[in-house]
Amino acid sequence: MLSAADDYPIHQLPEPIAFVGTDRNFYDRYYFQGFQLDQGICFGAALGVYPNLNLMDAAFMIQREGAQQSLLSSRHLDGDRMNTRVGPIEVEVLEPLRRIRIRASDAELNLDANLEFVGRAEPIQEPRFTYRVGAMTVLDLTRMTQGGRWKGQVKLGNHCWDVSNWTGTRDRSWGIRPIGERDPRGHGFGGEMQWYWIWAPIHFPHCSVFFHTNDDAQGEGWNRSAVLVHHDGSGQQKLSSVTFKAEYRPGTRQIHRLRIQGSLPNGESLHMALTCGEVVYKQGEGYNHPTWGHGTYHGKSAVAREHRDARALNPNDFAQVHLHALCQATLQQSDQSPCEGEGVVEQMIVGPHTPSGFTSLNDVAS
Repeated sequence: MLSAADDYPIHQLPEPIAFVGTDRNFYDRYYFQGFQLDQGICFGAALGVYPNLNLMDAAFMIQREGAQQSLLSSRHLDGDRMNTRVGPIEVEVLEPLRRIRIRASDAELNLDANLEFVGRAEPIQEPRFTYRVGAMTVLDLTRMTQGGRWKGQVKLGNHCWDVSNWTGTRDRSWGIRPIGERDPRGHGFGGEMQWYWIWAPIHFPHCSVFFHTNDDAQGEGWNRSAVLVHHDGSGQQKLSSVTFKAEYRPGTRQIHRLRIQGSLPNGESLHMALTCGEVVYKQGEGYNHPTWGHGTYHGKSAVAREHRDARALNPNDFAQVHLHALCQATLQQSDQSPCEGEGVVEQMIVGPHTPSGFTSLNDVAS
């Protein structure tokens, strides 16, 4: 099955680009977030390609003062991975690794968004994520992450926002992860359900810091990394001896404060303190959605619209386990003067985590 992509020198298998091997869970995804902290406005978008399911889907979400409006779409892929438009949502690569455009338009929502992401520095490549439950490989993927600024315009209902220099982050990931319907393959019991994930892309005037961790139940990071990226083009510095401490809102598992520290290659210390604010639940972008989860089949072409009051939702319902929170940040490098920044803390925390005091599937912070 030949497609437009086959005319580019990007093949990695002795097959047309349409074919990516045999695992049904192969995916290739764009994810974007942007916000204006002073106004309490944020948006998120995703576009995923699932060649072995013959699907492409997309989501665009905007939230203001807790009111979240989502546009979700899906279509048959039909082998053409270069056509990154899914109904009313489109992603366009303007300049690889630097400039990306997102468009979302829907008359029923009175939504019209035309946004351009411009990277502040080169993206980072995170350590490869490989995760198994028993004998089954659940994750095996690569992800790159990039901080940037947004420009453009968003109209929603009676509101219109001139997006000028809004802060944001994007990621690109590809490989194997659970998608679509629950995997029917049986496997041996791999232990109690447990997942601890934090991702914090943080922006400062002269640099960005990207931190993430996947912890096991004892708090050991099986995939943990922190990278300092300079905006002047002088490169990236991977931190060593990276540790963190999370404080949670009482009666929940939602992170309220997060402290991260590590050592730069020259031996200098780096400390980052984050305070979380407005919460954005990621079901509005399709994550963990009961009917519009990524890679779920909706026929040849489909579009859905949703509204939710994020502030009225139960923070301890499993539907809200995957979220990000807008945050303010302070960065301290050795003896230098501290500087202020902003960003997002994303989390998905399920099951036990000894350093947090979580001992079972659903217990919360005291």
